[in-house]
Amino acid sequence: MKIEFSLEEINKIAQKVIESNPEKVILFNGEMGAGKTTLIKSICKYLGVENPTSSPTFSLVNEYEIPNNQLVYHFDVYRLKNQNEALDMGIDEYLYSGNWCFIEWAEKIEDLIPENHSIITISTLSNGKRLLELKLL
Repeated sequence: MKIEFSLEEINKIAQKVIESNPEKVILFNGEMGAGKTTLIKSICKYLGVENPTSSPTFSLVNEYEIPNNQLVYHFDVYRLKNQNEALDMGIDEYLYSGNWCFIEWAEKIEDLIPENHSIITISTLSNGKRLLELKLL
């Protein structure tokens, strides 16, 4: 699925992403400022997160509760030096928990990603809009 959108349409895009039935582990690719965190915040809101969401750049993972006692984990692994740091924090337990896991900068931990995952790539277009490409693996 490929969609061109403006940031004002981000909530509609979040709904389309979830309605496309992706795997619960979703990798978010794109350069800094492309809108990865903004999209994740909108997806969290669509899933029912009521508390404020933010980028886990310094904490590595933020945990949010959604209805039915389910959880959403938002990872930003940009600051990791190697995959062992991710293993030390117990990332494998999160990734195989059956909960939503949204991962920014996943290329830093590519060998740890479950086989069943989806990938969202966001590109900034010259007209100021974004291009979202969703791959369901």
